[in-house]
Amino acid sequence: MRALVISGGGSKGAFAGGVAQFLIQEAQHKYDLFVGTSTGSLLISHLALNKLDKIKEIYSSVNQDSIFSNSPFLIRKKHGVEIITINHWNVVKNFIRGKKTFGESENLRKLIRESITPEEFNELKQGPTELVVTVSNLSLNQVEYKSIKDCTYDEYCDWIWISSNYAPFMSLVRRNGCEYADGGLGSLVPIEEAVRRGATEVDVIVLHTEVSHLNRMPARNPFELITTIFSFVLDRIENQNVRIGKLVANQKDAIINFYYTPTILTTNSLIFDKERMTLWWKRGYLYAKNKNDETSPIDPNHME
Repeated sequence: MRALVISGGGSKGAFAGGVAQFLIQEAQHKYDLFVGTSTGSLLISHLALNKLDKIKEIYSSVNQDSIFSNSPFLIRKKHGVEIITINHWNVVKNFIRGKKTFGESENLRKLIRESITPEEFNELKQGPTELVVTVSNLSLNQVEYKSIKDCTYDEYCDWIWISSNYAPFMSLVRRNGCEYADGGLGSLVPIEEAVRRGATEVDVIVLHTEVSHLNRMPARNPFELITTIFSFVLDRIENQNVRIGKLVANQKDAIINFYYTPTILTTNSLIFDKERMTLWWKRGYLYAKNKNDETSPIDPNHME
């Protein structure tokens, strides 16, 4: 039983899409199970349907407005460097409305429903492949895994949205009396869950470099400090997930194939830039091709 696991990583999901495109189209990997966290959960439905062109178009056309109904920050360039600051007016508006987060991501929820049709959902639910979405239950202090087999169309779309809600910058969602947020807060790289569900070989796309190359500059404002703290915490969660995943796989005699980003793509994955994400998709494809066949010549035009 073969599984594809895709970690969280915001806009860096475009790189994962490129890797997955190579594994499915060129390497001809047939997956029985897809497990995604955050941006990984956004990818898995179309990957399972083999609708790679559709999901590539989505990832190469989104921008900030596609994700945020109320963006909590402003992005401006100074000397060619992106500087992110808090959009105080939008944050205040959110608090006046009684919201608990700095921003809202209702536009992402709409995008998910527009990109996954009820017909596609039924095809996936009735098919042999299992799709699993990772979410964090903040009320019960636990990670939950939502299988498409147990969901209605509305529930499935909402769990994908919830898995991608990077609180406190995006929406906090209440379901079944509990508050839910981004699955990456608990399980950024859900290898253990894939093995627990019976996978004997797991391809894992980790949207982070294998070795830390980053020496962060001092935070220039409160927003940068918060994002730096969250990045630090998520790095620790990722390392723990990978170590536990390797341990469980070893106990079950499962094989794990890792695909890390070879370089740092961005220091803020909440910035959704169309041109940059289009490039990352291509880089992900070429990276996977190189990794699988070092002797094979690479034709960048193949990705056009």
